[in-house]
Amino acid sequence: MAWLLLLVAIVLEVAATNMLPLTREFTRVRVSAAVLALYGGAFFLLAKAVRHIDIGVVYALWSALGTAAVVALGALFHGDRISRVKIAGLALTVIGIAAMNLGG
Repeated sequence: MAWLLLLVAIVLEVAATNMLPLTREFTRVRVSAAVLALYGGAFFLLAKAVRHIDIGVVYALWSALGTAAVVALGALFHGDRISRVKIAGLALTVIGIAAMNLGG
């Protein structure tokens, strides 16, 4: 169950991050409230997940999967460019997470 909470927390955080440009620097009240609610939900679920999974593993997965998803969605929906350097960085992140999980 903790792994599912972590996954949902990551999805909420990625959704909130991708909505940030729509807030127009938090001048659009409804969109801004939605972003803040998504971040709040993400952190609530993250706090529940760390009760059952090592915090280092949780944070590694949170940051790496979130970053990869934001990069991919940024390219799809915001016109962000993905370079070879970004891809290499994401690959190194995945290797690091695998090492953290295998390390016990």
